[in-house]
Amino acid sequence: MDLLRFTTAGSVDDGKSTLIGRLLYDSKSIFEDQLEAMEESSRKRGDENVNLALLTDGLKAEREQGITIDVAYRYFATPKRKFIIADTPGHIQYTRNMVTGASTANLAIILIDARKGVIEQTKRHSFIANLLRIQHIVLAVNKMDLVDYSEEIYNQIVSDYRDFASRLDCIVDIQDIPISALNGDNVVDKSENMPWYQGPTFLYHLEHVYVGGEENHVDARFPVQWVIRPMSDEWHDFRGYAGRVAGGVFKPGDEVTVLPSGFKSIIKGIHTPEGDLEEAFAPQSVCITLTDEIDISRGDTLVKANNVPEVSQDIEAMICWFSPKAMPPRAKLVIRHTTQETKAIIQEVKYHVDINTLHKIEGVDSFQMNDIGRITLRTAVPLIHDSYRRNRITGSFILIDPGTNETVAAGMIV
Repeated sequence: MDLLRFTTAGSVDDGKSTLIGRLLYDSKSIFEDQLEAMEESSRKRGDENVNLALLTDGLKAEREQGITIDVAYRYFATPKRKFIIADTPGHIQYTRNMVTGASTANLAIILIDARKGVIEQTKRHSFIANLLRIQHIVLAVNKMDLVDYSEEIYNQIVSDYRDFASRLDCIVDIQDIPISALNGDNVVDKSENMPWYQGPTFLYHLEHVYVGGEENHVDARFPVQWVIRPMSDEWHDFRGYAGRVAGGVFKPGDEVTVLPSGFKSIIKGIHTPEGDLEEAFAPQSVCITLTDEIDISRGDTLVKANNVPEVSQDIEAMICWFSPKAMPPRAKLVIRHTTQETKAIIQEVKYHVDINTLHKIEGVDSFQMNDIGRITLRTAVPLIHDSYRRNRITGSFILIDPGTNETVAAGMIV
């Protein structure tokens, strides 16, 4: 079975956590003791119905306020597919949490309250999904029971959203579904209250949406994480390079170039704990051996000789600032990119993005928490990178405060 990673997005109280709770409940993916604990907690809180949002909202502050604050990950499977869900917060002050949860997603669920329609937070989260190169969107128009399951209201919301989404360059697939997360309409089972809707249910679409074409199998990239040197009698001369394939396909006999040194060699073998492979591709974790003894260490990258990435100290990127502490002008930070770690300095802040209007705000020189904008930075050693649009692994990085070791920003190379 393949794996689908998806994230929820939308405004406060649109029903994101309730939708995930309903999905897990109706697909029989929760245990009896979890259900009993949820029923007991709902009874103590005085809720009229079982509060399905309690399945993902586990923090005390989340349960007290009835909101999502941190990203909650949930895992479940059906006979068709495995799933990893990232339930993210809707508040603007938790934009950084939404970016974190969406960074590994193949698909984003944009929830809209049928009573409110497309609002600023809908546009904000759609912009972030587009920035993170999420190509597949499920437009879930929730709380249809509160608008008498009106087809007219639903069609107007879908029209408004598609008009906005046409301005975003990455989103290529939008599936709109009218649902009621509280009552379960069109979540797992087809709704009898909306006979005018002839499309798939929410779970059916998740099981069948095709996301297999998103890995870059053209540009061969293998960042080295570790050098395996057993130093044993049985494996006296073994020297392998372990890591996770970030793109492309590697086969024994392929000529590869080691960056940044530029030395060339031939792949001798590709090894895993289960045995040797005839080929390795993203996102497999493997150990590669070469025919030549070359000085290779963590942070180096193996690439195909005819397809070399950018190698540069000057990087231009979009970043989301995570830290409550503002970024000072020309901040000196540590950058972690694939398996490489080095020092970096922010040379220039080009602009911020107003994620309400998508307009550029120029003339700024720092970042506050949750700000998104474009910067140029210079690193102490060259980074072996692609654009984030081309490869999400070799095109992404995090910035770390060297004094506190706090992750202060996440970046996407442009």
